[in-house]
Amino acid sequence: MTRTTTKPAAPESRLAMVRRARRINRELAEVYPYAHPELDFRNPFELLVATVLSAQTTDLRVNQTTPALFAAYPTPEDMAAADPERVEELIRPTGFFRAKTRSLIGLSTAIRDNFGGEVPGRLDDLVTLPGVGRKTANVVLGNAFGVPGITVDTHFGRLVRRWKWTDREDPEKVEADVAAIFPKSEWTMLSHRVVFHGRRVCHSRKPACGACPIAPLCPSYGEGETDPEKAKKLLKYELGGYPGQRLSPPPDYPGEPAPPLGAE
Repeated sequence: MTRTTTKPAAPESRLAMVRRARRINRELAEVYPYAHPELDFRNPFELLVATVLSAQTTDLRVNQTTPALFAAYPTPEDMAAADPERVEELIRPTGFFRAKTRSLIGLSTAIRDNFGGEVPGRLDDLVTLPGVGRKTANVVLGNAFGVPGITVDTHFGRLVRRWKWTDREDPEKVEADVAAIFPKSEWTMLSHRVVFHGRRVCHSRKPACGACPIAPLCPSYGEGETDPEKAKKLLKYELGGYPGQRLSPPPDYPGEPAPPLGAE
């Protein structure tokens, strides 16, 4: 009797991984042509504040909270002179409101005193502001100043590891690994597309594999629900027929605006 053996699949080469990664990006661009930052903002200061507030909460909760905050403190000078207890009360729905208040008043004071009241447009300057790390700086640079950057939040990190673009956990190392795969011009929109996909389809605990448009390109296919009908029920936001996270979404957003605070 002749015994046949199946040779294990050869590990994916670096070149093959890069080609697959870039194809995933192209596919996501077709699925989410309307991908955008999911924080409501009208200027760099509002985006900076909203991004700081988004730690450990949802963009939806931030968007429901910032209208009253920005009405009370529209500029860094206003925020720098704010009564901390009043700021705490306004941002309480976002959680960790005492620490966030210290960051908001601190960064506003630094912008007023060190940058002439204008949010700086350089990463090295932004990360000197209280409560502002590299992730927050890249969000502001990419979306308020048009400077390409990769934003490594929990969704981004989870997906790029599932896709085998990197096996690292440290956000700065993940950023460096992904930056080496894509041209700089793609970095900001790539970040939006990956985060959109993570929030809508490729969830942390139960990804909707059976409804995933890039399933053939995913080495982790099967970690979640593969039945198409069951997977479809796991889709969130506009893909699932529900409101999005922004109260004021861009004109091309195909879903419904989020409800204001207290109207859910």
